[in-house]
Amino acid sequence: MAGIDATPRTQTSPLGVELEPIRLVAPDGTPTAESRYRRDLPPETLAWLYESMVVTRELDAEFVNLQRQGELALFASCRGQEAAQIGAAACLPKTDWLFPQYREIGAFLLRGLTPAQISAVWRGRWHGGLGFTDKCVAPISIPIGTQGLHAVGAAMAAQRLSDGSVTLAFLGDGATSEGDVHEALNFAAVFNAPCVFFVQNNHWAISVPVSKQLAAPSIAHRAVGYGMPGIRVDGNDVLACYAVTAEAAKRARDGGGPTLIEAITYRMGPHTTSDDPTRYRPPEELEYWAARDPIQRYRTYLETAGVWSERLEERIAARSKRLRTELRDAVVDAEDFDIADVFDNVYHDITPNLLAQREQVLAEIAKEA
Repeated sequence: MAGIDATPRTQTSPLGVELEPIRLVAPDGTPTAESRYRRDLPPETLAWLYESMVVTRELDAEFVNLQRQGELALFASCRGQEAAQIGAAACLPKTDWLFPQYREIGAFLLRGLTPAQISAVWRGRWHGGLGFTDKCVAPISIPIGTQGLHAVGAAMAAQRLSDGSVTLAFLGDGATSEGDVHEALNFAAVFNAPCVFFVQNNHWAISVPVSKQLAAPSIAHRAVGYGMPGIRVDGNDVLACYAVTAEAAKRARDGGGPTLIEAITYRMGPHTTSDDPTRYRPPEELEYWAARDPIQRYRTYLETAGVWSERLEERIAARSKRLRTELRDAVVDAEDFDIADVFDNVYHDITPNLLAQREQVLAEIAKEA
C-alpha cells in the first residue's frame, strides 16, 4: 500500500542507518523496551506535551472550518502530525531558531504566537509573519524547501557569533527531493553547522507517495551521503520525537554538526484545503493510520502513568475554546486588504514590471466593480 510504512524491519541497513524507528510509546500506548532514550520527564512536562498536541488539533480544526466558510483562501492542516512537531519544538530552548514550512501550528503555539498572528499569513495580509522573529521563529516558508537554506545560514551565523544556539528546519518528505534541501544539507555538513533537519515523512508529497520519491531504504539514509548522522523516529510518538531531537540539538550545540531526522508520521487530511486526497489515497490506508493516532496513543500512556486526569482535560478544553474564539474574532468579517499591497510591499521602490502588473490588476478589478 503506497502510504503505509512497510519497510523491511532489519535491524541495520548496509549504510549504517537503522531502519527500525526509535519508539518509546507503542501504538497501543504502552512503553516500549527502548532503553537508549529517556522517557522519564517530569509529570508537568508530560501533561504539557499532551495539552499542546490537543490544542494544536483543535485550532487546526478551526482553521479548516474558517477556510470552508470562505474566510480564508487556503489552509494546510497538520492533523495527524501533532506529535512530530510538538516533540521536536518542545525540547528546545526558546532562543533556538525554528524554520518552519506551513504546517507547524503546534510549534508556533509553543513559541507563544497568537491565532491572530498565524491567521494573518493565511489571509494574505501584507504583515503576515510580523512578530514571528520576536519568538525566534522564521516566517512561514511556502516555497518547498527554501527554509532549509535559511536555517543553515542562520546556524552558520550562530557559529560565527558563538552564541550557542541551534537551528531547527522543519521539512516535508517532498522537500528532500528539492535542490535547495540538497544544498542545505551539503552546506551544513561541510561547515559543521549547528542545524537539525527534522523531516516529517507524512508519506505523500501532495499526491506523490514516498515510494516514488527515492530509491534509498529511507529518507534518513540520505544523511550518509552528506556525512552526517541520520536517524528514523516514530513521528506519532511525541516522547520519541522529543528525545531524538534533544539528542541531535545537544550534538549540534556541542560542535558535533548537523543531524537529519526522519519522523515517520501521516497526513490525515488533504495536502491543503484545495486538495482531494480521495483521488489518490486508498481508504484502508487512512484507517491504518487513524488507528495509530498520536493523541490517543499518548493519552493512553498518560492514563497508565497516572498523569492524565479529568481536570487536565477540562483545562485543555477551556484553553482550546479560548484560542478558537480568538481565531474567529481575528478572522471573521475582518477588513479585506488592499490588493495593491501585494505589489507595493515587495521592494522599497516598486520596479517598472511590478508597477505595470499593479496597474493591470487594478484596471481589471475596476471593470468588475
